[in-house]
Amino acid sequence: MKDFVLKEVVNNNIEQELSEIGFDESYRTSAADKFRYKNIKIFNLTHTQANIIKQTALSVGADCGTHKGVITANAELSNVLLGGSISQLNKISEKLRNQPFSLSSLSEQIQTFLKQKPQRKTKLAGILNITPDSFSDGGKYLKPKDAEKHLIQLIDDGADIIDIGAESTKPGAIDTEPDEQINRLKPILTFIHRENIKIPISIDTRSSVVADFALNNGASIINDVSGFDYDKKIAEVTAKYGATVIIQHSKGTPQNMQKNPEYKNVIEEVFFSLKNKTEYAKSIGIKNIIVDPGIGFGKSRENNFEILNRTEEFYALGYPVMIGVSRKSLLGIKDDNNDLKDSLSLAISCPLIQKGVDYLRVHNVKLHKALLDSLSI
Repeated sequence: MKDFVLKEVVNNNIEQELSEIGFDESYRTSAADKFRYKNIKIFNLTHTQANIIKQTALSVGADCGTHKGVITANAELSNVLLGGSISQLNKISEKLRNQPFSLSSLSEQIQTFLKQKPQRKTKLAGILNITPDSFSDGGKYLKPKDAEKHLIQLIDDGADIIDIGAESTKPGAIDTEPDEQINRLKPILTFIHRENIKIPISIDTRSSVVADFALNNGASIINDVSGFDYDKKIAEVTAKYGATVIIQHSKGTPQNMQKNPEYKNVIEEVFFSLKNKTEYAKSIGIKNIIVDPGIGFGKSRENNFEILNRTEEFYALGYPVMIGVSRKSLLGIKDDNNDLKDSLSLAISCPLIQKGVDYLRVHNVKLHKALLDSLSI
């Protein structure tokens, strides 16, 4: 009896795998889509729509899971799980184009979804905390000269953006008044202007007053960790200046966000929260949007790691995705050993880079830049 050898292929470069087995070169690229698979969740379909999609999927050899009441018309609405190869999903999309019940519109959305590709080169947002109480380096860069020196170091180390925070939003942190945030920001923004520093400057603030001051003094990005929940006017201020906004998901405030946060489905709750907020931002004229699912902001350790493991699901929002894990409590290190925290942050960052995440918000830019360079092939 012959002993066959079997091995799973996890290489995303299907064309390479086909080439190595001697597959016909002229058909290789189109054939590769038959070996790439996706599972797509589609929300709030009528039982008629769900039935048509299911039958269409089955007709091309794919499958579609629906609510058990769809077949008997007992379920008024159903989410569906549509799964198949890229080739099969394209065929499903083509067949839906001629269907009624708004399924022609869904056909176009599936096509757009299948064409989405994340940015392949991850960018780094270097963290500059000019606060006395930030969780990993509070007080270290509070003095203007120390902040200036660290800013230059972050740039030299390879940061693509500098994210400056004048208020700590660590768990339990007390709000910092806008006037105090502005007083902390004035020296570093003056330095940036005086030295003609061109790197994009992001301001980590929840305050519309602080955002207005910062954008009027050289900043071009507002990073709102509350996702417009703390100060509703911050979105309008961002729109007024034509600035970029980073919309982060957060549940609660720094004072209460880590007191037993609960979700029925953390991925979908965060996803739809960000979706609603990006739609609002777009409706008032904000054109440049980055989303951040908010690791450590109103989430358990298990929630955080589920988001990290499923980061690609947020690409469907259609905006660049930023992730911040640097030195956070999910690493499980309770002392002040930042070298160890940076090493573990790097370990978590590696698969995120391989997944094509757009931005990583980090303290140790030099270490992450070395990782990015090592992964560039």
